[in-house]
Amino acid sequence: MDLSFSHFPFDLVLFGLIAAFLALRLRGILGTRVGVEPASPAAPAPRPGPVIEGRAEPPAALTDYDVPAPETRVGQVLGAIAGQEREFVPAQFLRGVEVSFRQVVQAFAAGDRAMLRERLTAEAFSAFDAAIQSREQAGETQKSEVRAIGSLAIVDAAIDQMAGAPRARIDVRIVSDQISLTLDKDGHPVAGTDAVTEFSDLWTFERLLGVSIGGAAWRLAASRSA
Repeated sequence: MDLSFSHFPFDLVLFGLIAAFLALRLRGILGTRVGVEPASPAAPAPRPGPVIEGRAEPPAALTDYDVPAPETRVGQVLGAIAGQEREFVPAQFLRGVEVSFRQVVQAFAAGDRAMLRERLTAEAFSAFDAAIQSREQAGETQKSEVRAIGSLAIVDAAIDQMAGAPRARIDVRIVSDQISLTLDKDGHPVAGTDAVTEFSDLWTFERLLGVSIGGAAWRLAASRSA
């Protein structure tokens, strides 16, 4: 048997030892860095919330109240009314008009005579009642909805000297967005539209100064288009 090492690949073994030594040194240099934690798995992205279909409704617009300045003629009349009615404040009066306007429009459409009798003067109630009777006899129905009241403006005021007690009158211009539609007995439209329409009305409110009465203190005495 030939035990000589003449054919043994010493060069390959030597290169292998050198490569192993370099690998150990490299591992010592590039090992785990002090103060650096291994990277954690990426957190999953937050899931979006549920999507609500549809269009967001805009916030309701505030009603604009227009009160004449105290030095104007109408402002002086309002001051005289406040002199006889301590609780009268023009801005609060307009807030009451806004409530009354919605109630009267709805009551007229529904034929609610009790509400109208409480909010109207006797003469105005007679006119409204006659219109409701005519509508009922024709078999018609009224669809009315106040969507918004854009502005309320006091445009005139007066104090009438009556035999018993002075009577105050205030004219208010009311600009509103409404749906107003009259249907016949078969449900067909005969007047108005189901589209939102801007209306401008002039309502006259009255009350006897210094006199307490049941129901609303200020009552609607007349209404017409402005």
